[in-house]
Amino acid sequence: MTIVEKVSDFARHQNAVVMSCRDIVARYSRITVVSGLNFSLRSGEMLAILGPNGAGKSSMLGSIAGTVSGSGEVKVKNQDLGRMNAHLRARNGIAFVPERRGNIFSTMSVKENIDVGLRLLPPEEREAQRDFINDLFPILKKRETAMAGVLSGGEQQMLAIGLALGRRPDVLILDEPSQGLAPAVFDILERAFAVLKNKGLALLLAEQNVPFAARIADRYVILSQGQIVLSGGKEDLANPKELADAFLGKVNG
Repeated sequence: MTIVEKVSDFARHQNAVVMSCRDIVARYSRITVVSGLNFSLRSGEMLAILGPNGAGKSSMLGSIAGTVSGSGEVKVKNQDLGRMNAHLRARNGIAFVPERRGNIFSTMSVKENIDVGLRLLPPEEREAQRDFINDLFPILKKRETAMAGVLSGGEQQMLAIGLALGRRPDVLILDEPSQGLAPAVFDILERAFAVLKNKGLALLLAEQNVPFAARIADRYVILSQGQIVLSGGKEDLANPKELADAFLGKVNG
């Protein structure tokens, strides 16, 4: 069965709200770095969080995933996860792929990494999900006995995404997935994200690479100093001046 055939059964679930976030706050000790963020994410949709370094993108994602201290309402399929720790949020539909540093188990094989993600699934469902991940990223099957730490940067990013998909999440959160990767890897990720969206997965990612975001995202918001200063649809990503002004803090609202 091809990947397209595997995902066709999910098409009818498109457009349902999968995750809603209200009054999201992220803080480090007593310092608040993100506050008052509100958005929702539908099945089969990708929302890109854009902004310069220090805008609060990673902190926002960490607050939603439970890896950064914060507050606010985080609902996945109408279940409020806002008071749960990161481990429980992972069990209830959120998978988080942080920046490339430390997002895989480098001293374990590719197969062992995928096995870690699959442990949250019932045993009888694990092989089917492993097959789906290997179909999505065939290089992982070819390299399954290799130690994760010796993979190329692009292969490690694919493995990190595969590990996260092992738990079959409702929402996949990615922090700077294109960072440091060769342009050839962008095509592989773009195809993979298209398949995941067709499956009905909701995707939330932080990016600085606006051209890459324009290829894959359905909507975007721009953060500046922990606040949303601009939002729009895919077609708006082609307006470089407005985006540049937002990055430089010249847009309010």
